[in-house]
Amino acid sequence: MTYATKWKDFPDYIIGITKEIWEDRGTETLNRYYAPEIPVRTPMGLSRGNQGVIAATMATCHEFPDRQLMAEDVIWSNSEQHGYLSSHRLLTTATHLQDGQFGKASGRKWTVRVIADCAAKGDTIYDEWLVRDYGGLVRQLGFEPKDYTRDLIAAEGGPEKAARPFTPDIDVDGGYHGTGNDNAWGAQYADTLTRIMNKDFNHILADYDRAVIGEYAGSKQAIGREAASRFWVGLRSSFPNATFKIHHQIGMEGGMMPPRAAIRWSLDGVHDGWGAFGRPTSANVHIMGMSHAEFGPWGLRREFSLYDEVAIWKQILLQTGDV
Repeated sequence: MTYATKWKDFPDYIIGITKEIWEDRGTETLNRYYAPEIPVRTPMGLSRGNQGVIAATMATCHEFPDRQLMAEDVIWSNSEQHGYLSSHRLLTTATHLQDGQFGKASGRKWTVRVIADCAAKGDTIYDEWLVRDYGGLVRQLGFEPKDYTRDLIAAEGGPEKAARPFTPDIDVDGGYHGTGNDNAWGAQYADTLTRIMNKDFNHILADYDRAVIGEYAGSKQAIGREAASRFWVGLRSSFPNATFKIHHQIGMEGGMMPPRAAIRWSLDGVHDGWGAFGRPTSANVHIMGMSHAEFGPWGLRREFSLYDEVAIWKQILLQTGDV
């Protein structure tokens, strides 16, 4: 990795370029740090190329000029065959100071988490998956995610013209083909999520730390096992027959941090149950999820799990015509 000439290690590189791009307003550095044809997958869609990233970055910096992106962790893997993959968790804050995508400037402040999985070669990011807590953001700006999504569809020209959320059928091969590493902590968390998605919610009540703190989609904080269980039950009960799949898992130790893990996962299936997304609609939904976990002497002690409520509502509303 040529990053060694400027940054002390791979996490420092990931944190450093993020600050340089966003907070130091080095937008033009995306021409160097992002590959020209990079695919960036978010729950809201797929973009190709760094010019789209540059345009979106400038628009966000305009609407939220005081935005900060504070690194909470970089969980990463490396292999001779597949190279580097970072799962970067950020705590991002901003104030709605200018008119833009989210309407007239409201002066409201918001704080949400983002997890970005980036594959890197040299000083260049060439493949990316990113989930931001879009639902938590719009809630803090005074909207309900379902209502905001209706307005978004209208703003994009109605159901026929609205941009489609990401689904696997529109994916492209960006070049990264790794699945993470075989560290025991990653395997343990993969087993935990698999058990939860197999409806073994007692696993949370039995094996999470009694004082677990969960930071979840919708800017929801859950304190204790029962609250963590309610989050997962709410998601799974909306899509009780959806297929759960793990796409990437990393476990690691060291760096003055507790043992931890990063998982990128998905749910694919029908909205056919009562849960976090209300009345069943029979809409087909793809959920891109990202989760981080930290472990302690009494079990899983901190969990960070994100999905994009707006992207889920957009799939539901576009299919049901409830716009």
